[in-house]
Amino acid sequence: MSRLARNPIALPNGVTVEVSGQDVKVKGSKGEMAYRIHDEVSVALEDGDDGAKQVRVNPRSNSRTARALWGTMWAQIRNRVVGVSEGYSKNLEIQGVGLRANMQGSKLVMQLGFSHDVEYEVPKGVTVEVEKQTAIKVSGIDKDLVGAVAAKIKSFKPPEPYKGKGIRYTGEFVLRKEGKKK
Repeated sequence: MSRLARNPIALPNGVTVEVSGQDVKVKGSKGEMAYRIHDEVSVALEDGDDGAKQVRVNPRSNSRTARALWGTMWAQIRNRVVGVSEGYSKNLEIQGVGLRANMQGSKLVMQLGFSHDVEYEVPKGVTVEVEKQTAIKVSGIDKDLVGAVAAKIKSFKPPEPYKGKGIRYTGEFVLRKEGKKK
């Protein structure tokens, strides 16, 4: 039973939602996204107390799968509403001597201490900006895609525990180990 899904999703100004059967289409200032809702869950548009539109998600039955999917579908719709109105972003930082990144067209080219440069083709729907040579910003309207791209970039050189060299999320804590003792 989801406590969050009991509350309706308030739509910010400039965001419209169209519901046709199990398909939900969300439009906003940053773009447009569609999502297909599971058959165990229903979605309805309604007017809120303050006159603003709201999206309400309800389970069709009291079965275990319907209750499990209720919160998931609510979160997926809310992520799309926030995505088309505000967008999502993840910041990465590169730490280590000689490690750097830059953009060449739609490719992110990184020098990560290997014998070759690591090239990553940025998928559509996501923008990658290299703010400094050691700071990367991944942004877009799809939360899942932004997180997947940031995780893929990090996977090329995850931070190692001895010196902390590698790619990490900004503010991420890396557990450090002690080196060999003589």
